[in-house]
Amino acid sequence: MDIEAIRDGYSNMIGMVPPKVAKRLELSNELDSEALGMLEELRASFLDSKHIDQTNVQLIAFAILLTQTSAAAKFHAKAALKAGATREQLHDAAKIAFLFRGLAAFNHAGEILDEVFSE
Repeated sequence: MDIEAIRDGYSNMIGMVPPKVAKRLELSNELDSEALGMLEELRASFLDSKHIDQTNVQLIAFAILLTQTSAAAKFHAKAALKAGATREQLHDAAKIAFLFRGLAAFNHAGEILDEVFSE
């Protein structure tokens, strides 16, 4: 798997390559391109479920990342929208994250969704 194909995968999913991911790709490509290829192949195969549609895969990723209050939640919110998710579905995913992380996750969702829908 070449680095351009990896970048294309992120761009197709999210609409861009997130800055942290871009830095990781560059460093890993330079130091251990074989490991990078294996990691990205695994990541892509897990996100391309045979049993869960892409909208729900991205909603699950969004909710999980909200519980971690991760900045990456924003990118999976964008990917969910790109896959056909609605504002209501993203909000419901945020409510689920609230159950397992509390107000911090729900506040994080509010910031992310405000930003995503403002773009």
